Amino acid sequence: MAENREEDVRLGANKFTEKQPLGTAAQTDKDYKEPPPAPLFEPGEIKSWSFYRAGIAEFVATFLFLYITILTVMGVGRSNSKCASVGIQGIAWSFGGMIFALVYCTAGISGGHINPAVTFGLFLARKLSLTRAIFYIVMQCLGAICGAGVVKGFMEGPYQRLQGGANVVQHGYTKGDGLGAEIVGTFILVYTVFSATDAKRNARDSHVPLLAPLPIGFAVFLVHLATIPITGTSINPARSLGAAIIYNRDNAWDDHWIFWVGPFIGAALAAIYHQIVIRAIPFKSSQAC
Repeated sequence: MAENREEDVRLGANKFTEKQPLGTAAQTDKDYKEPPPAPLFEPGEIKSWSFYRAGIAEFVATFLFLYITILTVMGVGRSNSKCASVGIQGIAWSFGGMIFALVYCTAGISGGHINPAVTFGLFLARKLSLTRAIFYIVMQCLGAICGAGVVKGFMEGPYQRLQGGANVVQHGYTKGDGLGAEIVGTFILVYTVFSATDAKRNARDSHVPLLAPLPIGFAVFLVHLATIPITGTSINPARSLGAAIIYNRDNAWDDHWIFWVGPFIGAALAAIYHQIVIRAIPFKSSQAC
């Protein structure tokens, strides 16, 4: 075991560890110290195996996320009555439950983002470098495309007929309604991510890292319950991109910008709110000077 560990370190597997991965940032001592911000550019990361391992974990997690959730959406769509299927509540549980499971599984490897909006929010808070953020987003989008593609490969006819789980603004709602729903929904998710993985709380309450995936998954569940009737609920640009590319019909692209602009605005607002209002990081920094 010692030899394997030395070999792992020699290959650079742990040279560039995540600054504050989701669910794994607990401080072992009670005297909390604010972690330094991640550098904007860290080109040395690309020589580290941990960098690629984290990207692969994000790819696989997003692949599994799209596979399970789109199958659930299609299962509800094929039923003559929502009462004969899991219904909207079941779809919401599918999304929330998969996020809970996948964040739990990947938190110690990549931080368990599984969502470009989460990655963007954490990047704005300087929890990871731009190099890693871009790599994560690319891998998340590729994983989402592959996940939706596998579902279509299994059942191409039903996939096209049921719109492949693509996000669209539903009839009776405007584009502004859809954009607002995505902004607020993503704000709730990313704010929950920041709160559940706050290093200061982890230093005080050792059980918080273990429980972090639970509130994150539950937030996804609740947002889906509220906004499935409006946009089908994205709050995850990779999820919308994967479904839109594989379904590839005009109606899937008409409103697609909403599912990038909305989540990124919501994530930015959550990062600003948590860092400036809740944690007051800029004020602490000025006092230190």
